[in-house]
Amino acid sequence: MPYPFLSDEWIEEARAIRAELRDDSPTINHPVRMNLLVTDMPFGEDSLRAHMDTTGGELDIDKGHVDDADLSVTVDYETAKAILVERNPQAGLQAFMAGKVRVEGDMAKLMALQSAPTDERADAMADRLREITG
Repeated sequence: MPYPFLSDEWIEEARAIRAELRDDSPTINHPVRMNLLVTDMPFGEDSLRAHMDTTGGELDIDKGHVDDADLSVTVDYETAKAILVERNPQAGLQAFMAGKVRVEGDMAKLMALQSAPTDERADAMADRLREITG
């Protein structure tokens, strides 16, 4: 049942996985509200608006932008997939250096989030996301 990354079906499956693993999820100690604009979508509209919010202690990702975000990140589809699904931090760094990732707002919050340690539960979530991604 693989789905295209960020398709409606993929997002629904990702929500189900997150809900299933919620009790095992670590508390996130880096509060950040980030809007994300993913460009060059290979299906649907050309771009997707999403957000990430960790201010409640857990990772909340959903469609749409939030008010009073700490920062906004614009990234192309392939780079977003490399970072979020393949967990390839080098892809993100290379895209940033090439000007393919634009950040507006509190860059320190993004850096703190990136430097947060991952654990087995985060790895399990990433493995499950890779399984559903076509």
